[in-house]
Amino acid sequence: MKNTTMNRWLIVLGTIIVQMGLGTIYTWSLFNQPLVSKFGWELSSVAMTFSITSFSLAIATLFAGKLQEQWGIRKLISIAGIVLGLGLIASSQVHSLALIYLLAGIVVGFADGIAYITSLSNLIKWFPERKGLISGVSVGAFGMGSLIFKYINSGFISSMGVSQAFLLWGAIVMIMVVAGAQLVKEAPIPVQDNTNGNVNLNNTEVNFSVKEMLKTKEAYVLFIIFFTACMSGLYLIGIVKDIGVQMVGLSINTAANAVAMIAIFNTAGRIILGALSDKVGRLRVVAGSLAVTSVAVLVLSFAHLNFGIFFACVAGIAFCFGGNITVFPAIVGDFFGLKNHSKNYGIIYQGFGLGALSGSFIASYLGGFKPTFIVIGVLCMISLILIMTIQPPIRNQARKEMLQLKPQSKLV
Repeated sequence: MKNTTMNRWLIVLGTIIVQMGLGTIYTWSLFNQPLVSKFGWELSSVAMTFSITSFSLAIATLFAGKLQEQWGIRKLISIAGIVLGLGLIASSQVHSLALIYLLAGIVVGFADGIAYITSLSNLIKWFPERKGLISGVSVGAFGMGSLIFKYINSGFISSMGVSQAFLLWGAIVMIMVVAGAQLVKEAPIPVQDNTNGNVNLNNTEVNFSVKEMLKTKEAYVLFIIFFTACMSGLYLIGIVKDIGVQMVGLSINTAANAVAMIAIFNTAGRIILGALSDKVGRLRVVAGSLAVTSVAVLVLSFAHLNFGIFFACVAGIAFCFGGNITVFPAIVGDFFGLKNHSKNYGIIYQGFGLGALSGSFIASYLGGFKPTFIVIGVLCMISLILIMTIQPPIRNQARKEMLQLKPQSKLV
């Protein structure tokens, strides 16, 4: 028992190292202007790289579960780490925007997504009794990697140039992910204990295959809610500096502080709300996050903004986005079981990829920040209603079985 406990925490350590390396991709904004200055490309074209990376990350999660079955968790994460590192290292040698899209966008995003979802799902399986907390630790490490490497990559760029920064960044990430993978071990299929108010089936878990999950209406409802939660956070992350300058009238330097604030509150939300979901129930946490987000985006749309209101809204949205990203993997485990978690969550996770693109498209179509925030606010309120009415299909199945058993119990 003692050895098992020790092994579990070594796996936590390995997963944290892996996730911190993977989270460094969220420092991409640091590379936009240096690439523009060096090669003369359009800023909007360079910034599109991160949208390609995010979309590729989401698509990769569809294939991760199958690859894990074939190669095993440790080998798969190690290969993903090598490919991720090589993609960044190769980016240091190219002079074409198309190759940046291919290497830093598609290759890096795909490798990152494979390692992200498999290491996260595997860790949740090791701690079925604390899915929310352990998901918060894993996803929080992803956010912490982004926060720490904002300073590391910024130092590389300023001291040795953008191309050399790619090379060192890729080498460090490769070492981190491959080294962390050596501590990761394939999780056994656990007997799920859902005593946190989500599901309880007398310690009998119903594991849904992807095909079975897609036959439930709950899968599509969760996808809509996750898409809404991701779009609100991802859109804000991409344009928060511009909002501060154009809508609030802040200086560029002051508005830039909001970028650091998002990273801090995003990471805090992942850890705090993940742990809280084990105590009060995950659906309640998501409902609260959606309520706060809807209020915050509507305030940004209609209120007369000043420094305090702006930063309070930004902090609230970032905190709730981080929490939702953390709680949803555990919700998918609660609803559809842990056996096929990587595959099932990979389907729901496509809401992240769609959300990464939709905010910008809506803003382009409607012509500004405010109308986009209004749309996001309305979607958050709709999702809030949905999350308050949804129930796990496992629970519904359990009720049917209990009803079938009742006549027999009266005869005893």
